[in-house]
Amino acid sequence: MTDPIEIDVPLHKGKPPLTHNLRLHRQEEARRAKKIRESVGWKAKAMLLGHHRHITVQLHYLPGDNKRRDAPNLTATSKPAIDGLVDAGLVRDDNDDYVTEIMPIIHRGQGQPRRLWLAITITEENQ
Repeated sequence: MTDPIEIDVPLHKGKPPLTHNLRLHRQEEARRAKKIRESVGWKAKAMLLGHHRHITVQLHYLPGDNKRRDAPNLTATSKPAIDGLVDAGLVRDDNDDYVTEIMPIIHRGQGQPRRLWLAITITEENQ
């Protein structure tokens, strides 16, 4: 197993990441999901991470304040981000045979800059 690799996920200025509670119009939600997927995919390609048999992925969110939030709602962001990793060729597919997704983490941090990122651990190399 390797140390986690971090890839930043885009945040819209002044807007929260995609969550299951946003109630966006479906076209706006699809537009944001596409941006996440493409951005993560291109960043992963640029990092030359190669192709692997299995990875473990966890989304991290530092919102910049200490308001209460529900971490499972962030799976609306982690799903398109993981799809971007598949698009980049990091793994063959995003099913359980190739990807283990750990529940997202919301970090507390009053006054810190907002940040959203994936922590990717290569858990099994190709043979």
